[in-house]
Amino acid sequence: MTLRIDISGLPSERLRFTASPLAELTAMLHVLAEPGHHPQLAGWAADVWAGLRPEPAERLREAEFLWRSSQADFLIPARPRPTLAEELDDVDRIDDDTYVTAALVTTCGSSRGRFAAPSPLTDASARERALDLAQARGARQEAFAERLLADPAAVRARVRHTLEQCAEAFFDAAWAGVVVQLATDLRLKNDLLKRQGIGAALASVSDAVTLAPDGDCIIVDKLLDKATAAHGTGVTFIPSVFGRPHLVAVHTPGWQPVVQYPVAEPSPAEPVSLETVTRRLEALAHPVRLRLLRALARGPHTTRELAHAWELSPPEVSRHLTVLRRAGLLTARRHGRYVRYTLNLPDLTALGADLLAAVLR
Repeated sequence: MTLRIDISGLPSERLRFTASPLAELTAMLHVLAEPGHHPQLAGWAADVWAGLRPEPAERLREAEFLWRSSQADFLIPARPRPTLAEELDDVDRIDDDTYVTAALVTTCGSSRGRFAAPSPLTDASARERALDLAQARGARQEAFAERLLADPAAVRARVRHTLEQCAEAFFDAAWAGVVVQLATDLRLKNDLLKRQGIGAALASVSDAVTLAPDGDCIIVDKLLDKATAAHGTGVTFIPSVFGRPHLVAVHTPGWQPVVQYPVAEPSPAEPVSLETVTRRLEALAHPVRLRLLRALARGPHTTRELAHAWELSPPEVSRHLTVLRRAGLLTARRHGRYVRYTLNLPDLTALGADLLAAVLR
């Protein structure tokens, strides 16, 4: 399963390697929302939460759906600017339909592009579906979606102010600490692009990013089947220190393709017992279960949501979830009329860094 980015006829200069303050802030916010994905940054996350004042901390929690399970496309800019303020100004120029669509993808856990037409801001059926999906994600998601659909301008202003508060509270200091590392990585990538071509530059990004043999397509190894094109726009590659091990890709129709990649390689996995490895690998010996884990890595899901996302029947999904639960890889919690399944990241981590990175990217 791959993401394919068509670059046929694209000049090499339209492949851009550049840093983005907003994308790195988004990676930091994801760490704060999902520290289990980033055990090497757990101490940093704990220190940040401990130092946040109550008001900005609550604001982060109310909007975390923009970066917790996946990142809203407008938070990974295709044309990065030197400063966070400039990038936030660019976000402000996005029309309400586009902004709300991108926000609802992460808030409601739906497939990208589903709300492109008709718009939930103007179509009653689309609005009802968005709220129904948000309700299944929990009370916070439902409340956020309701506010966003009722008054997008107010929510947009509140989200921007929250990000500006983050800059003062922790981002500015963290950015100063990683900017040299990002610049070093960018020099390497741009030198490879200039001297050895696109294939060599992509190979240095990640083992999961390759150039097709005919040179007309970038192939990103992720647990999804999607395709997009870079004609007339190009492709932007953004390095990230806080994003490790995730490989984030913007591929929604109408958006320029962007790939945010980790600068550092994952740390070696701790040794685990052969019995544990065998028992859990047997549970993962079916490709459908890997797909379900990939979805659950983005956050808790119900059986119905998983069935809809992968076009499976609920009984089939339920059988696979049972196998994963018996292996200790999932937990289930009831919230009202919904039962949501959650990935047990520590147990998945015990299987090794390669499997963890494949699921999380």
